[in-house]
Amino acid sequence: MKNLIMFLPFLRNNVDNERKLPLLIVGLGNPGAEFRHNRHNVGFLLLDCLADRLGESFSRVESNSLLTKAKYQDKRLLLAKPQTFMNLSGQAVSRLVKYYKIPLESLLIIYDDVDLPLESIRIRPNGGAGGHKGVASIIERLGTNEFPRLRLGIGRPSGRKNAAVHVLQNFTKEENVFLEVTLERAVDAVLVFVSAGLETAMNKYNETVL
Repeated sequence: MKNLIMFLPFLRNNVDNERKLPLLIVGLGNPGAEFRHNRHNVGFLLLDCLADRLGESFSRVESNSLLTKAKYQDKRLLLAKPQTFMNLSGQAVSRLVKYYKIPLESLLIIYDDVDLPLESIRIRPNGGAGGHKGVASIIERLGTNEFPRLRLGIGRPSGRKNAAVHVLQNFTKEENVFLEVTLERAVDAVLVFVSAGLETAMNKYNETVL
């Protein structure tokens, strides 16, 4: 009994430390002004909207990422935009996960998906890369695909246009009208993930077509 009483403060300290660990929210894209409005950069665009909603901006570079810290309700957040180019995103993500000791259930990766229509979002607890090279890099570097992700639909190209060309083109003027609304709803989804957890966010947003 005496040993148990002595052990209780250690348990409480561990729980407190877990609660203090931040959630890591990562948006994928390519660095550089020429890529800023590409369909492939919708992860970056969402992170910009999220930072703006939380009254923050990206002003520091760490672990090959543009980084800002934020708080939502009682949760600490790290928002990151890897600067390694898309195909090497795993380098930046794995460094941040290791340095900040992020549990994988507290990691959220946000990226584009050509298999979803423009106005849709999907949240999942795990899964394969689905041909997305940024996600493939993260899976390779973390050694697992067991991490939450939010996919933003950008739609498949029409006709015979190559998907690789499609993702590196800017959204059209017409698409931008829908994109603005989609990003705001996706920010709402991220904040539900932060405050209420993955399952609640999935139940609320996975069937939503914007």
